[in-house]
Amino acid sequence: MANSKHQLPLDTTTFLRVRKWYLLALSAIAITIIVAQILIQTHLNSQLDDSRVINVAGRQRAYSQKLVKEVLLLKGATKPRATQQILSEVEETLEVWKAFHKGLQSGDTALQLQSEEDVEIVSLFQKLEPHHSAMFTAVEAILSGNGSSEVLERNTSVLLDHERHFLRLMDAIVNTYDERSKTQLQNLKQKEYLLLAFALLILVLEILFIFRPLSVQIRKTITHLMQSQIKSYTHAKEVKQLFLEKEKSLQELQELNFVIDNAALFASARKDGSIVFISNKFLTLLGHPKQELNKPLSEVLTTDEGQQEYLKTVLKSNRKNVIRTEEIEIKAVNGSKIWLDMSIVPMHQSSRQQSILILCSDITERKRNQLKVEQLTQQNFEERMLQKKQQASQVVEGQEEERKRIAKDIHDGIGQMLTALKFNIESMDASNKAKTAEKIEYLKGLTSDLIKGVRTATFNLTPPELGDHGIFPAIQKMTKELSKLTGKTILFDNKSEKNQRFDSLAETNIYRATQEAVNNAIKYAQANYILVTINFGEGMLSVVIDDDGKGFDDSILGETPKNTSEGGMGLFYMKERIDYINGRLFINSVPDKGTRVTINYKEANIRELDTEG
Repeated sequence: MANSKHQLPLDTTTFLRVRKWYLLALSAIAITIIVAQILIQTHLNSQLDDSRVINVAGRQRAYSQKLVKEVLLLKGATKPRATQQILSEVEETLEVWKAFHKGLQSGDTALQLQSEEDVEIVSLFQKLEPHHSAMFTAVEAILSGNGSSEVLERNTSVLLDHERHFLRLMDAIVNTYDERSKTQLQNLKQKEYLLLAFALLILVLEILFIFRPLSVQIRKTITHLMQSQIKSYTHAKEVKQLFLEKEKSLQELQELNFVIDNAALFASARKDGSIVFISNKFLTLLGHPKQELNKPLSEVLTTDEGQQEYLKTVLKSNRKNVIRTEEIEIKAVNGSKIWLDMSIVPMHQSSRQQSILILCSDITERKRNQLKVEQLTQQNFEERMLQKKQQASQVVEGQEEERKRIAKDIHDGIGQMLTALKFNIESMDASNKAKTAEKIEYLKGLTSDLIKGVRTATFNLTPPELGDHGIFPAIQKMTKELSKLTGKTILFDNKSEKNQRFDSLAETNIYRATQEAVNNAIKYAQANYILVTINFGEGMLSVVIDDDGKGFDDSILGETPKNTSEGGMGLFYMKERIDYINGRLFINSVPDKGTRVTINYKEANIRELDTEG
C-alpha cells in the first residue's frame, strides 16, 4: 500500500522524464544561441571601433595632404587678404591633424577613439613621430612668420620632404588595422561553426533520446488500449452470463413467492390414494361436484386417463421424507385445461390414516403470462445486447479516431516544425551575418512553437489528475492548460462545495465529452471566450460548457452524423459516451450567438474526497 501511494502513474512518469530531458536539450540550445549572440555583439563592437580608427587614420592622411596643399597655395597668394584667409585655414587644418594624431595613439572620447595597445601599431606610430613633429614644426614656423617668403620657402621644403615618409607609414598603419580586423572576423567565423556543430549535435541527441522514446511510449499506450478493448469484450461475456443466472434466480424466487401467497388450493389423501379432505376452492376450480368424492384423488384432479395414471405414480412414490413439487397440466370436468403448481408433503401421524398433504396453486394465468414474458424478455435481451454491441463498436471507432487525431497532431504539427527547424539550420550561412541573425530569431520562435506542440500532444493523452483526484481537478487542469496553449480565454467555475469521486468509467467518459466540447468551441466555433461550469447537488453531476463562437443550426443533431471537418462525428461520439454511462447530453446552439453543451450524470455510489488530505 505504501508503494502504491508513492508510485506515480505511467503517463505522469513518462511526461516528467520527457520534460526533464527536453528542458536540458532546449537549455543547451538556448545557451548556444546566447553565446553566439555575445560573440557577434562583441565582434560588432570591435568592428565599430576598428572602423572608426581606420576612418580617422584615413582622414589623417587626407589632412596631411590638405595641409601641404594649403601651404603651396600660400606661396601663390599675391593679395594680403587671400594670404590671411589661407593662413587661417592652415591653422585650422593643423589643429585637427594634431588632434587626430594624438587620439589615434592615446585615445580621445570626443573622437570615439580608444587608447592603442597593439605593439605593432605603437611601433609604427613611434617611427611616424619624427616626421609628424618635423611637419608640425614647419607649419607652425610658417604661421609664426605670417606668410614671409623666406620662412615660407624654407619650411615648405621641410614639409614636402617629410610628407612622403608620413604617408607611407600611415598606409602601413591603416593596413595593419585592416589585417587585425580580418583576423578577428576569421576567429569569429570559426567560433560560429563550432557553435553550429554543437547545436546540431544537441538536435540529433534530442531526436534520439526524446522524440524516439516518446513515439515508443505512444505505441505502448495504443497497445494498452487494444488490450483494454479485449478485456472489455471478455467482461461483456461475463456480464451476459451473470445476467442469465440472475434472471433464472429471480424467476425461481418469483415462483416460490407465488406459491406461498396463493396456497389456498389443498387436499389430503391416504396411502391408498383415497381423499381425506379437499378444499371448496379446489373443487370449484376443478368443476367437480362435492357429492362425488368417493374416488381416488388422481381421478378427482383430472379427467384425462393418462394424467390420472401419472398422478397415481407420483402420489404413491412420494413416501420418503422429501417434499416434492410438480407443475402439472390437468383437464377439468368442463374440459378446460388448468396448470397447477403442486407441492406434495409427506405426513407422519400416529393414526397413519393421512399419508400426504397436497398444496396447489393455480398457475394457468401465470403460465400464459410467463410465455409472453419469455418472448418479450428474449426480444428485449436481444435488443439490449445489440445496443451494447453497437455501443462497444462505437467506442472502438472513437478510440480509432482519437489515435488518428493524435497521429495527425504529431505529423502535422511537431513533424513539420522539426522539418522546418532542420531546413533552416542547414540553410544558415555564417558569412551572411544579417541573414544568420534573422534566421536565429526565426529559430527561436519555431522552437517555442515546437514546445507547445509537444506539450499539446502529451496533454491530450489521459491526464494523471483524472485517475488520481477525479473529474473536478482534471477539468480544471484541462481548461488551464488549453488556455495557455491556445491563447483563448477559457475559464473554470466550480460551484460544488466538495470534490466528489464517481465510477472511473463515468469520469473518463464525462472528461472526454467535456474535452471534445471545448476543442469544438476552439477549432470549429472559433470562440474567444469559453466557460466550463461544474456543479454537484442532490446526487446529480452537471457540467455546462458555454462559448461565444459562431454556433450552428442545432436542428441537424437528429440527422446521421458525417465525418466532416465541422466536428459532426465529435458530437456523435460525445452523445454515445454519455449514453454509455446512462447520462444525458443536451446541445443548444444559435448561429452567431454561441453554443451551450450540458452533461448530466447521476450515480448511486459516490465517494466524497477529503480536499485537505
